[in-house]
Amino acid sequence: MKSSDTGMEGPLKEKRGEMIAICSSKGGIGRTVLAVNLAVALSKSNIQISIIDGDLQFNDVSLAMDLHPTFTIKDVAESIDTIDKHTLPSYMIRHSSGVKVLAAPERPEFADLIKPDVIDRVCEMLLAQHDYLIADTGVGLQENTMQFIEKADQIFVLTTLEMSAIKNTKLMLETLDALGLKHKVQLVINRSTMESAIKASDVPDILGAENPIYVPNDFQIVSQSINIGIPFVLNQGKTDIAKSVFKMAEQLISRREISLFKPKPASIFHMLFNKNKGNAPQS
Repeated sequence: MKSSDTGMEGPLKEKRGEMIAICSSKGGIGRTVLAVNLAVALSKSNIQISIIDGDLQFNDVSLAMDLHPTFTIKDVAESIDTIDKHTLPSYMIRHSSGVKVLAAPERPEFADLIKPDVIDRVCEMLLAQHDYLIADTGVGLQENTMQFIEKADQIFVLTTLEMSAIKNTKLMLETLDALGLKHKVQLVINRSTMESAIKASDVPDILGAENPIYVPNDFQIVSQSINIGIPFVLNQGKTDIAKSVFKMAEQLISRREISLFKPKPASIFHMLFNKNKGNAPQS
């Protein structure tokens, strides 16, 4: 839709959507499940939502939404010099909810073909045309994941009550804090009602995080959702787990602020390698 079709001109073209990077320190924590369900929950507010499958080796977003994409980000990378924000949508696949997905490559070995400049340009084009861009990232702090984190307006860091998840999440949060990104981090305690020696209420103190989001455990609902490729917010909307995701979507929208395009900040990697210099007292 052109800006003239909405009766809005000028400044609209300079605004960008909000990007949310969904991360975790280890696999199997629920990044993809949260990404697709949050995206669908947001779409119910009649706003434009897109997902980029940033776990470039495994294409789990398409599986979780029962999508069979004709094109992937690999095709975008191969034509990046001729693609703009108007042609990029033709490389995406539309879910029945209205969410548009840019799929990861169909094979793991193709992940290395997706260079940083491709991710950077694709994200900017998607943000120019969508209210929210959800990035389902890879595990940990690998290079591609760090690039999504750098661009994101909010970083959702998932953990569970498992000791190994909490230990790794603490290290991840400390690293993000050292990079000056703590203000963008939102801790999400997934499967917060599961049986564990660690109580969900103890996790914020352990991790030094304030006001976490709690997502209850419902293995049956999540497993069924993945197996049939239907996000549970669509067909299990009255369950506690779906209500927790809808609440997340409502909170995002209620505080949403569309920012004007700003000059690209210093690279996170530059910050990482120069943090000692950056922390020196200023004269």
